[in-house]
Amino acid sequence: MSGTGRTDDGRGRGLGNLLSGLAVAVGCVLFLGGFAWGAVEYKPYTVPTQSMNPTVKAGDRVLAQRIDGADVRRGDVVIFKDKVWGNVPMVKRVVGIGGDTVKCCDQGGKLTVNGQAIDEPYLHNTAASTTKFSATVPKDQLFLLGDERDVSLDSRVHLEDAANGSVPRSAVSARVDAVAWPLDGMLKRPTGFKALPGGISQPGPLMLVVGAVVAGAVLIVVGAAYGPLARRLGRRRGAGRGVPVGGP
Repeated sequence: MSGTGRTDDGRGRGLGNLLSGLAVAVGCVLFLGGFAWGAVEYKPYTVPTQSMNPTVKAGDRVLAQRIDGADVRRGDVVIFKDKVWGNVPMVKRVVGIGGDTVKCCDQGGKLTVNGQAIDEPYLHNTAASTTKFSATVPKDQLFLLGDERDVSLDSRVHLEDAANGSVPRSAVSARVDAVAWPLDGMLKRPTGFKALPGGISQPGPLMLVVGAVVAGAVLIVVGAAYGPLARRLGRRRGAGRGVPVGGP
């Protein structure tokens, strides 16, 4: 009977070691794969000014998904670089795309796009703009504003340019998905632009990336911890049966 018990224990330990190794292997794939996936999809960026306050503040570290300019939608917070704007990376919110007429402000003090008033709960102040303006966005261009309109140097400053203050879609390199530091989480997609043609963009795969990394780390820890725990439990069972550890 005792011999059979030791055989069963041996088989159990063998199966446990197999599952432990499998858990560590799968965990490594998820953990490293998640980091690799994140590195391909996202790039970090430090916000230099207060122009997007309170959505993102000066000094915030954000994660921006690498996208093509053709994928940009109204309401997106994007990173772009344009020589007319100083040829340095900047972060602003897209409020108009090619063909749109962007105006401010209506009788309610709101921004309008193609005559439709836009609800902008992300604004630092209630006023959609400190100055009145109107611009028609050329094809394949984007009209951009900061969320803190009283300090932001954005498309309103460049209205006299040939492109009516807009920048080419090709100038966009990434769309901000989340504030990584401090840990403010994912940026909400504004619903104010949802009813317009093209709608709003969907969040990127950041939560899936984080989930893969976390799941991988958990599997690695659990798998690696199995061996010591199994040996300790085996010693206790052996001591309970009066069997010397390491002997028959």
